[in-house]
Amino acid sequence: MMPKPENITDYLATIPEEAQTAVAKIRNIIKKTAPKAEEGLSYGIGGFKLNGKYFIYYSGYKKHTSIYPAPRDHEKFAAELSAYKGGKGTIQFPLDQPLPLDLIKRIVQFRLRENEEKAAAAGAKKLR
Repeated sequence: MMPKPENITDYLATIPEEAQTAVAKIRNIIKKTAPKAEEGLSYGIGGFKLNGKYFIYYSGYKKHTSIYPAPRDHEKFAAELSAYKGGKGTIQFPLDQPLPLDLIKRIVQFRLRENEEKAAAAGAKKLR
């Protein structure tokens, strides 16, 4: 059994070779969509945080790559995400199919907006 990764570099080294390209594409989408976000390791997987909170996570496996949390219940995404496996808050993108880059970008934008709204609400609450 491999030791738990201690930083993002260690984590990226644990991703199977089959998933490296897909994970790199996902990371690039997140970096371009949220350039001020900080990449880090949380829950043993890669993620990006802004305003002190992680808003999106990613992982790679032998047969799929995933992003979390997924807005499966949101009306803007429910139909599209129903085509992909995963739990309530997870999306699995099979490695034998092209990554839905536009969908991933829209999910990142959605999660980023949620993060910013929560940060603004928390800031307003502190001012009261």
